[in-house]
Amino acid sequence: MAGGGQARRPLSRMRMDKPKTVAESSVEMLEVVLPNDANVLGNILGGKVMHLIDVAGAIAAHRHSRSLVVTASVDNLDFVYPIRVGQLIILRAHVTRAFTTSMETEVKVYLEDYTTGERRQTSSAFVTYVALDANGQPMRVPPLVPSTAEEKRRYREALERRRHRLALAARAHRRYSEPEK
Repeated sequence: MAGGGQARRPLSRMRMDKPKTVAESSVEMLEVVLPNDANVLGNILGGKVMHLIDVAGAIAAHRHSRSLVVTASVDNLDFVYPIRVGQLIILRAHVTRAFTTSMETEVKVYLEDYTTGERRQTSSAFVTYVALDANGQPMRVPPLVPSTAEEKRRYREALERRRHRLALAARAHRRYSEPEK
């Protein structure tokens, strides 16, 4: 294409246009923290938690889109409480909003002490995934229909999070695209 731009391929159509609910994408994962998942202090590795967040969020996005998905971004992730060897790590994920080809998922992480039953939220993140067709091209995703007041609030707030994410991505792209001196 003249001018160095890329020709845009039309977006693949999704298999069905039927809107989906938040509940249809809900995921709960549970694992016991084992010594090979931990640092020298006996706490689960942050990288392991990030991996599990990505897996749980991807499953929620798969359930919503019924397609392959790739991770596009992860918002801030803080580790508020450590999860110790022998405790359970519980991850709950669901889609908060669907855009044209992307979906925002919310993933909350909890620890559970199996001896006392105490549960405590340790972290959370918003992760964005892009749906792909069989050729690896972005494809349209079904719309999301929030039902509860909380789902509707998260849905509304997702648009502002997306705007912020895209602005940060544009800034990073400019920074990383600067020619070397």
